[in-house]
Amino acid sequence: CPCVPTEGAMMDNRFATALVIACVLSLISTIYMAASIGTDFWYEYHTLSPAENVSEAGRSIWEEFVSKDADEKTYTDALFRCNGTVGLWRRCITVPKNSHWYSPPATFSFFPPPETDMTTNCISFSLSDQFVEKYIEPGNHNSGTDLNRTYLWRLQFLLPFVSIGLMCFGALIGLCACACRSLYPAIATGVLHFLAGLCTLGLVGCYVAGIELLHRKLPLPEDVRGEFGWSFCLACVSAPLQFMAAALFIWAARTNRKEFTLLKAYRVA
Repeated sequence: CPCVPTEGAMMDNRFATALVIACVLSLISTIYMAASIGTDFWYEYHTLSPAENVSEAGRSIWEEFVSKDADEKTYTDALFRCNGTVGLWRRCITVPKNSHWYSPPATFSFFPPPETDMTTNCISFSLSDQFVEKYIEPGNHNSGTDLNRTYLWRLQFLLPFVSIGLMCFGALIGLCACACRSLYPAIATGVLHFLAGLCTLGLVGCYVAGIELLHRKLPLPEDVRGEFGWSFCLACVSAPLQFMAAALFIWAARTNRKEFTLLKAYRVA
């Protein structure tokens, strides 16, 4: 982000403060976006008894979940039954930690049986999975392509990288402004942060719309509760931070430039 140079005279403390706050907001929003992209808690499914659900179906749930040929319906059903979480890059389910995929026979004991140890196993979406077509009936390749869900899924993969790229490019322009000892290029930094905020906002909207359309095709079972996770919340918080940083960059650059121009005209007169 741009430093606090002078343009022929000492900069007003208001502009210096605005630039410092904008830099802090930009840094925080970048960290939030990077954390949200790299984590798997965009959407979470909570079942009443995941260990029992897994033991009923046996090892086949995990085998189908990790299969390269697993379609959208197959891994979504596993997410429903096994306390699954979904990110932009990976999907995860919670399964028993031990290798016994069956319930042990009941035996008489004065002590309650120990709880089943659970572990979270994740599978990454390949690059081809990010651009694969979604079908009107998930799992049915003969039902036709669902264009809405297909393009929503692709946008939610591309937009966060565009957002981070715009902020990094804005930071590069800010460094150039420091080298040139001019505050005016900070306007470009502000515009890029504004565009990054629009991309982040679009990402959030695409993800929410995609989840809602998916649940219309595959309704949640009665004993399953779905909710947006903390990774999604980080992206939601990042968007307003980018907009606030953009507003501060543009305000400081334009106002300082205007006052400097007026001061220069006064001196000439």
